[in-house]
Amino acid sequence: MLEPAAADAGHFTYRPGQFLTFNIPTERESGAARCYSLSSSPLIGERLKVTVKRTADGYGSNWICDHLSEGDEIEALRPSGTFTPRTLDADFLLFAGGSGITPLMSILKSALHAGRGHVTLVYANRDEQSVIFRDELLALEKQYPRRLHVVHLLESVQGIPRAETLTELARPYTGRDVFVCGPTPFMDAVTGGVAALGVPDGRVRCERFLSLADDPFADSAVVLEAGGEAGTVEVELDGETTTLAWPEGNKLLDVLLDAGLDAPFSCREGKCSACACVLLEGEVEMAHNEVLDKDDIADGIVLACQSMPRSERVRVTYDQ
Repeated sequence: MLEPAAADAGHFTYRPGQFLTFNIPTERESGAARCYSLSSSPLIGERLKVTVKRTADGYGSNWICDHLSEGDEIEALRPSGTFTPRTLDADFLLFAGGSGITPLMSILKSALHAGRGHVTLVYANRDEQSVIFRDELLALEKQYPRRLHVVHLLESVQGIPRAETLTELARPYTGRDVFVCGPTPFMDAVTGGVAALGVPDGRVRCERFLSLADDPFADSAVVLEAGGEAGTVEVELDGETTTLAWPEGNKLLDVLLDAGLDAPFSCREGKCSACACVLLEGEVEMAHNEVLDKDDIADGIVLACQSMPRSERVRVTYDQ
């Protein structure tokens, strides 16, 4: 359970399926930032909650399990992520593998509480003792017997889930919005299966957490090289419009943060979309992008942490 500092509480509103990035103490030069999904629902009065499962070689999970206790403080970035439903009134098909259940619990609880649709959860684990949220899921099945259906797959009983099995479980629900989170082979099997069933890409959402190579909590100074050009960027953020110089060779997010603007971000590596904004005028070039697809880019969405100017004047907005 987490309680934001009173002065920061307004920054920690979130949508079902989003995550927090924690600054894990370390002597490593590149830091040890780690992302953990929120398993609470923002719609039922729960306090912020992340669920961390210890892994054998996981620096962040072991540090949290060994060192954090009630009353401790830890630095965190504001909630981020696009693994969120467009509407809670849809029917959902959720696939979770192991600790991948975490963001799906937030979506499941929110959809049952605030939505009107049906939810089917296919949840794969090694054995019965590995099932996270077992009691909470049983309680929700009793509370919503006509709207929630949970299918457990246990490796100890049925073996490792085969792609054919996952596809057959999805077959009755091809009209639903599909959310998937878990180990990569599991996610690949699910996405391949629903694609074979004709579910459009736009209705399938996956959450893939990657290790961060750099420290998103570190300050990034804006550098104006001798003889370098400096254009301008006009940014709309939280209802205010600000115009700044944008020195060539600097990334947009660094320029905004250096100017004291409270621009959202998380990974700073082009992997999470927390810093996504909409390009209204001008041109930018993204150094790296692992999260935006061609439709996003066609809609003008860019990653501020990876964008550098390719025109003298640029306008962007975070308010759409």
